[in-house]
Amino acid sequence: MNGADTRTDPERDPGLQPERTRLAWRRTTLSGTVSAVLAAKTALHGGPSPASLVVCALCCALWLGFLLVAHRRIRTLTSAGSASALAPRHATAAVLCTVAMAVCGAALVL
Repeated sequence: MNGADTRTDPERDPGLQPERTRLAWRRTTLSGTVSAVLAAKTALHGGPSPASLVVCALCCALWLGFLLVAHRRIRTLTSAGSASALAPRHATAAVLCTVAMAVCGAALVL
């Protein structure tokens, strides 16, 4: 490699990588949606308690946060020109929302 940044190399052909990444974000968003719906169903099954409603609301808020990050990334990947790298704060937000949603789901099951 000659030390040139491949993201700004005009001769670089990214191929289908941006499309695969965009589809991966959509699949992850879909699985997060299913998780949020199952959390709501679990919270309301057998009569809702205040604690389960709070956990369900938190899970839905986390899902919305992840949806915002994913939508921003998908929009960046589909825009004209080359896509920039995911900002560290957006990556951290996506990871934190995913982990916190998993913890909320575990709290609803237990």
